[in-house]
Order: sequence, then C-alpha cells, then structure tokens
Amino acid sequence: MEHADLNAVIDRTAGDIPVDELMLRRLKKRRLALRDEIARLEIELDPDEPA
Repeated sequence: MEHADLNAVIDRTAGDIPVDELMLRRLKKRRLALRDEIARLEIELDPDEPA
C-alpha cells in the first residue's frame, strides 16, 4: 500500500509547478527501495529450489 501511495504522491508532485526536484528524487528513491524490499520478501516466501 505504501508503494501505491508513493506512486500517487509522485504523480501529483510531478504535475506541480514549480516541481520540487529534491522531494521528487527522494520519493522515487523510497519507492524503489520499497519495490526492492517487496521483491526480496516474495523470493523468501516462494523460493525457486525445493526444500
């Protein structure tokens, strides 16, 4: 849910004039970190190798 919320905030912020580039970069970095964490958790829950 936090990832989806960040997407919405990024979309709204990107449309603002003037664009706050620093805040936008921070939001995108946080979104990327969350996406990486989600992928890591999915791998832990569903490993490719049988146990």
